[in-house]
Amino acid sequence: MKLHQPHARNDGTPLNADWFDAAEVNLSAAERRAATIGTRRTVKKQWQAAWLVKAIQCIDLTTLTGDDTPGRVERLCAKARHPLRDDLVEALGLTGRRLTTGAVCVYPSMVRTAVKALDGSGIPVASVATGFPAGLTPFEQRLAEIRYAVAEGAQEIDIVITRAHVLTGNWQALYDETRRMREACGEAHMKAILATGELKTLTNVYRASMVTMMAGSDFIKTSTGMEGVNATLPVSLVMVRAIRDYLALSGLRVGFKPAGGIRAAKDALTWLFLMKEELGRDWLEPELFRFGASGLLTDIERQIEHFVTGRYSSADRHGMA
Repeated sequence: MKLHQPHARNDGTPLNADWFDAAEVNLSAAERRAATIGTRRTVKKQWQAAWLVKAIQCIDLTTLTGDDTPGRVERLCAKARHPLRDDLVEALGLTGRRLTTGAVCVYPSMVRTAVKALDGSGIPVASVATGFPAGLTPFEQRLAEIRYAVAEGAQEIDIVITRAHVLTGNWQALYDETRRMREACGEAHMKAILATGELKTLTNVYRASMVTMMAGSDFIKTSTGMEGVNATLPVSLVMVRAIRDYLALSGLRVGFKPAGGIRAAKDALTWLFLMKEELGRDWLEPELFRFGASGLLTDIERQIEHFVTGRYSSADRHGMA
């Protein structure tokens, strides 16, 4: 019996301020709850290794730097196809089983390279768009960038919202903008990046989460990875509870993607625990949960090697791109 079931895309709902207008998030309460997530359960030995394999399957393996080259993207795609060394795969008893990352995430100009490198793997290519990371280019240009990435073969689009709409409480503008971006994505799944480090309050984070989900976001994502503050557990807690509330109100499932600063395997475990406790088993699958990360896989591979051999290796034994 399958533990998780395929789900319909989030087609969105009409904007309904009653779903979020009265919401107020208590910062200290959110911080207290977040502080317990990593302490409420512990996994060791083979169980920890199993959780880390699950984390690998949920990584959007990412390169978003100004010096990206086709060669770097090709090497990253090779790592996405084959995230663990053969000896580690064999030691875990996973030989013959499909083990890849959840996706590869690149800039629009690198999508075609990534699509070619991942051909036949079943790994989707995600592309940032809409004037990433600030999202302040003219709106029609942002829509054109989405269409370009989709035409190049991107199956997922990570869009950035206009933070000013949140900071000024212009929820209709945020809804309309996100809705048009969703339409531009077509069949490609859309992840809405809230840039939570720039939204000032957790109440704003909750309200922005609800509005972008109503507008049809398939995922909501914490950060671009380039803000001063990126993914944090209190912010993530607020966003996943918004997902839970949206599910109760609409009957529609939305995924979650923390991004920025998640580099340690132990941190990946904490986020997986959060998803399991707050949303349930279905949100431990790449269809509904992703990490936006570039260095996380290296540490996970080191921890798995330690489990297998009893020794830690240097990070350069687990090269990325």
